[in-house]
Amino acid sequence: MADKVRVAVLISGRGSNMVALEEWNRRGERSYEIVLIGSNDPEARGLMAAKIFNIPIWAESHKGMERETFDRLLDAQLKAHEVEVIALAGYMRLLSPWFIGEWRGRILNIHPSLLPDYKGLDTHRRAILAGELFAGCSVHMVTEELDGGPVIAQAKVRIRERETPEMLAERVLKEEHKLYPEALDIFCRTLRDQLQPTISSSEKK
Repeated sequence: MADKVRVAVLISGRGSNMVALEEWNRRGERSYEIVLIGSNDPEARGLMAAKIFNIPIWAESHKGMERETFDRLLDAQLKAHEVEVIALAGYMRLLSPWFIGEWRGRILNIHPSLLPDYKGLDTHRRAILAGELFAGCSVHMVTEELDGGPVIAQAKVRIRERETPEMLAERVLKEEHKLYPEALDIFCRTLRDQLQPTISSSEKK
């Protein structure tokens, strides 16, 4: 597909959702290409997968930096790689208001709950203790409010009797690996259609 949307994936750990995004992209004609993997941890396990995929990497420790100072370094790398959309995939660092404003409407995140329920951390334990029938994951737009941006896709799993948070997390993660690539593809396809109106056959000639 011509004119694919250029995506950066930001990770802090093993990067399993990043791997899912890239593997799904390689299995068909998708609307996006991952052009950069960024991390706030140079030791993040997912960077090894990025090397195997031969995707450019930018990794810098955020320790000792003000949030916006670090985000400006990240922003410079994203723009140097002509990134158009950012996909957070286990990026465990809050983005500064400045950065969110700079990339407004172009940052997606996947969260392990059925938003707006259970924002933040420890989502599976909280859902089980509350007696919920369902858990799941949500792909949403990133805004200044933690896990508060508009939801664009969700997947549900039924919570089983005597299920532990660890067991539930494993099942939800499998749904994340299916949901996120499809949601990102649809989002990028829609974005590309908005930015580049269809060219008529006569114009192509």
